[in-house]
Amino acid sequence: MKLAILVNEGPFTHQASDSAYRFAEAAIAKGHEIGRVFFYNDGVFNANKLSEPQTDDRNLVALWAELGQENGIDLVVCIAAALRRGIKEEILKEGFRISGLGQLVEAGIENDRLVVFGD
Repeated sequence: MKLAILVNEGPFTHQASDSAYRFAEAAIAKGHEIGRVFFYNDGVFNANKLSEPQTDDRNLVALWAELGQENGIDLVVCIAAALRRGIKEEILKEGFRISGLGQLVEAGIENDRLVVFGD
């Protein structure tokens, strides 16, 4: 099955990002394909290379980037949500890209399921 994921929450304020990451890992391990992960609302903070989690916390920014690169996953950050939160292209972690909501619509059309994490 080909899946798309929508992440609406940041890596430090809500469980949604961690749950989405673990879901993606498990889906890949079971042989499913993740076509795109779209980061929207506070989810755009998952792409911020300037974030520095505590040493005893998982670095979801790095984990998402690594998962995307290893599995050919398109990691898309919503431009409108990013700009409202001060996230610009130059502070994105390598492996992420900025684009518009059309990429979310396309993900819903081109994949078998769109799984949403966060409000």
